[in-house]
Amino acid sequence: MAPARIFHTGRDLREKCGLGSRRARLALSALLAIAVGLNTLGTVRAQSVPDTSAPSHQAKISRAALPAPVGLFGALEFQASSPVAVPQWTRVVERLAVERAAVAACGTEPRDCGPRVLEWRATLQSLRGRNPIDQLREINRFANRIVPYRLDDANFGARDYWASPLEFLRRAGDCEDFSIFKFASLLELGFSDDQMRIVVVWDTLRRLPHAVLAVDLGGQTYILDSQSDIVLPHDRITQYRPQYSVNMTRRWAHVPVTGGSGR
Repeated sequence: MAPARIFHTGRDLREKCGLGSRRARLALSALLAIAVGLNTLGTVRAQSVPDTSAPSHQAKISRAALPAPVGLFGALEFQASSPVAVPQWTRVVERLAVERAAVAACGTEPRDCGPRVLEWRATLQSLRGRNPIDQLREINRFANRIVPYRLDDANFGARDYWASPLEFLRRAGDCEDFSIFKFASLLELGFSDDQMRIVVVWDTLRRLPHAVLAVDLGGQTYILDSQSDIVLPHDRITQYRPQYSVNMTRRWAHVPVTGGSGR
């Protein structure tokens, strides 16, 4: 089947999505080019700085020089053992356990929960025991419609704010917030942290930063995207260049590979 390109309709993506800037991504790639020779990755921070560089100048590595197999979207991956270099995500992880208990309490005190939280609980309950790929599709669709897309500066008064699941349900969110909500939903359905990653990408069609959720299932990695209700394998999506990715225990940095889907 031909590679698929996902097109968004209906959400305002004219401004950046509040994820690391282009200069940060370029600095990350330069460090990783050095790391190729060492086959290791040190602590690399991916934080917002002013936009002054073009993403097309990002370092690339040829397949002949690869020290490891390519990963998400055909890019080379370098793994570190801790996600602490992404403080916005660290804050969300710290809130997950607290919010999980609060959502569980809605079963006995529904008056303390808003309608969106109750709808989320009901949806999760209806999906328990279903085929895992159906769970991915239903969670992706549910998250994409439950709240409107809203940029961080309008929503939280900050340029780069990663919302927890309950903040997302109460206040709406932007691309990484949709991905975080899907991550938390799949955790509730029994998916493991090791199966999932929040992935920050550069959208080469819109020339905007974006975030998606990657889920490993049955030897394939599927992408849950706020821009589409269709869940596709990562190797069928050609418009995204991964920059970095995180789960609750690890983080990865990515470098495009000449001839890969991240080109």
